[in-house]
Amino acid sequence: MEFGSFLLSLGTSAVIFVVLMFLFSWLSRKEGNVSIYYPNRILKGMDPWEGSSLTRNPFAWIREAFTTSEQDVVNLSGVDTAVYFVFLSTVLGIFALSGVLLLPTLLPLAATDHNIKTNARNATDTTSKGTFSQLDNLSMANITKKSWRLWAFLGAVYWVSLVTYFMLWKAYKHVSTLRAQALMSADALPEQFAILVRDIPSPPNGQTQKEFIDSFFREIYPETFYRSLVVTENSKVNKIWGDLEGYKKKLARAEAINASTNKRPTNKTGFLGLVGKQVDSIEYYTELINESVAKLETEQKAVLAEKQQTAAVVFFTDRVTAALAAQSLHCQMVDKWTVTEAPEPRQLIWKNLKIKLFGRIIRQYLIYFLVAVTILFYMIPIVAISAITTLKNLQKLLPFIKPVVDITFIRTILESYLPQIALLVFLAMLPKFLLFLSKAEGIPSQSHAIRAASGKYFYFSVFNVFIGVTLGGSLFETLKIIQKDPNSTVTILATSLPKSATFFLTYVALKFFVGYGLELSRIIPLIIFHLKKKYLCKTEDEVKEAWYPGDLNYATRVPGDMLILTITFCYSVIAPLILVFAVVYFGLGWLILRNQALKVYVPAYESYGRMWPHIHTRILAALFLFQVVMFGYLGIKLFVWAILLVPLVVISLLFGYVCRQKFYGGFQHTALEVASHELKQNPNLEEIFKAYIPHSLSSHKGEDHQFKGAMSRYQDYAAISAA
Repeated sequence: MEFGSFLLSLGTSAVIFVVLMFLFSWLSRKEGNVSIYYPNRILKGMDPWEGSSLTRNPFAWIREAFTTSEQDVVNLSGVDTAVYFVFLSTVLGIFALSGVLLLPTLLPLAATDHNIKTNARNATDTTSKGTFSQLDNLSMANITKKSWRLWAFLGAVYWVSLVTYFMLWKAYKHVSTLRAQALMSADALPEQFAILVRDIPSPPNGQTQKEFIDSFFREIYPETFYRSLVVTENSKVNKIWGDLEGYKKKLARAEAINASTNKRPTNKTGFLGLVGKQVDSIEYYTELINESVAKLETEQKAVLAEKQQTAAVVFFTDRVTAALAAQSLHCQMVDKWTVTEAPEPRQLIWKNLKIKLFGRIIRQYLIYFLVAVTILFYMIPIVAISAITTLKNLQKLLPFIKPVVDITFIRTILESYLPQIALLVFLAMLPKFLLFLSKAEGIPSQSHAIRAASGKYFYFSVFNVFIGVTLGGSLFETLKIIQKDPNSTVTILATSLPKSATFFLTYVALKFFVGYGLELSRIIPLIIFHLKKKYLCKTEDEVKEAWYPGDLNYATRVPGDMLILTITFCYSVIAPLILVFAVVYFGLGWLILRNQALKVYVPAYESYGRMWPHIHTRILAALFLFQVVMFGYLGIKLFVWAILLVPLVVISLLFGYVCRQKFYGGFQHTALEVASHELKQNPNLEEIFKAYIPHSLSSHKGEDHQFKGAMSRYQDYAAISAA
């Protein structure tokens, strides 16, 4: 990419961001848009403009984001959201502190050397993938081989690593405290009084499954055992219940149309309402509801009597016993009576609970193999996109576009955006597939499945996007070299890395300017909402469905941030300017997403920060890759003291091990000192039990439930239980 194209890309992205920001300031003050820009506050019964006014200045949201405390974030969006902001601020701190030393030190050293001119723009030493760029003079590519200046770049690797260790240690301690404070809550949370029991053996003759489970736990915990809820096979009853809810919505819609038009609506009874007999909608859906209620009652009885599974949720009278039971071995044979902490009711993936221990292990390894194959085969189209979307290659494939791309303005625009946009669109197809695979492992809860999918997406991003794009421009030459010498992989990566610097600089800029601009302005959700409201929605429930925002979507957001983090780590010393882009990316992310977390997104679950150990591990993995790449690149520069990076790699591994030993146990289980804190009042154990009953089997109304606040947290529970 030419330097002019890079500046145009950056400038255009910045202008788009400014336009979108002012658009947000204008649109968010309109009364008709309040449900798009303040849904989280609306659902919590708060005034959307609390603490502000409709005539506020366009930058008031920035002040609100900065002045909001971490406890406010926890109260409005939960511990998981607060932990996500700890992640953003930690990474921001790592790159800001790194930049304080690296930018004033490495840039002058690089700018005053003459390696690129001396070597006539050697293809190995360029950050512009074959086209000379002024950026090359500010990168490590301009440092002469064996130069004394390489000592500064070696020291920079140590500085970045030490800053990372310090910030990660500090963050792990802080997140541990956040988790403990949330679990010490004086309010009774259903999941703190329950455990999830799987791999239950068959009951003896003369006992039902429930009697067997109750007698087993009553014998071990005679004073604190309360009761059990046996998991059942709910697929058929869930379908009936889902159909019933659908009929109720359609009836409400028909009645709303009748009320507004004073004309009774009709519909056809065949496929998608397009064919079949024409009937009165109100009478038709009323009849279907009555039939479904009768079917539901019959199936509920059959499920409870005949479809009990080898898993259960067991309840205790106090939090300490539940925490203690979740950490204990209950049977001499480890594949029987396996016990874990119970997830929130809304999180349970019911169909996975019956899967046996060894079945889960086999599924896990099969999924790992399938993910590895996916990563391998996805690299082919990713590399193809990287190679094909260069204008030179496009003109070879599509000769007829040559007259168009010869126009300077169009050529500049295409060079600036085409490869990055193609890559972003291609990646958008992957997350749902990875989440499906994670659930197929037999994982019991939504949050755990999302953590697993997030990890898969991270490794996919690193291997396919980062390494794939880096090697993509010289794919066939690279394959030939690796075929002749398989041990040359690190050297090839280190050699190829500088050539992709401007691509990734543009990629990061596109992500933070255009990506965060669209996130803040919510233009697409706004347009979709108003179209649905005008042409499709007839009831209040349909309007609410149209504007309901969902959650922050950690399954894709965290890996996306991790990819930027990995790119920045690996280029932080080779092309230090990327640190500026990373600081802007994570700084804007912290600011804009804080506004969205407080006002827009509604948490789908609460895991009390269990994502953090996974985030921590992947930051260290990115740091490890950075250290290995720098060892290879310094070796290419014939700097014999590159060997001094070997102890740093070992230190990273030791740091990860120490952190895991010190902190991870508190995330895997609830500490007894945390669970022992007193409640402000004795919990209603029957209501806690009812919170775990699937909607399709429940005879009580959620509106009358003591845990109405909790049940509002479980608003997606029906969809989850049907999953």
